Amino acid sequence: MLSALCPLEINLGPLAPHNIFEVAIGLVTAGLIWFGFAKFISPNFEKMYQERARQIEGGIELAEKAQVEADALREQYAEQLASAGGEANAIRDQAKVQAATIIEQAREQATRESTRMVEQAKAQIETEREVVSSQLRGEVGTLATTLASKIVGESLEDDARAKRAVDRFLEQLAAQPAMKG
Repeated sequence: MLSALCPLEINLGPLAPHNIFEVAIGLVTAGLIWFGFAKFISPNFEKMYQERARQIEGGIELAEKAQVEADALREQYAEQLASAGGEANAIRDQAKVQAATIIEQAREQATRESTRMVEQAKAQIETEREVVSSQLRGEVGTLATTLASKIVGESLEDDARAKRAVDRFLEQLAAQPAMKG
């Protein structure tokens, strides 16, 4: 019977069906399996595939958003870093100005202090010079009076007369170097 359906004879050996009924049941079973797969299993696979694709796309979108946020944060940090660098430079410049001001104030204070010390020393020297000068004047006067009394042979015990003689002598003595100079 099979040979009537198949004009070409192919020897299938042990695979050749003995009965057409077996072939029909095999085809119906294969069709039922295909129908079940297409109706129940394939849609579940497709649904799972689409859900997986949505998850992947959502993950990609999240990753892109995270990348954009990271880029924004990086730019913000770069701006803050640049701002901090500028602020550090400003603080450094301000510190230099303050240091220069402090140094200038210290110099001025040192100058004032040295000027005060020089003036005080001059005043002290002048006071000591006057004291020494009056002491020297008294001693020179006494020596001059004693010497003059010995030379003149006359007593110069009178204080007013002795003071005038000493003053004239000291004036003459003071005037002599001025003439030579």
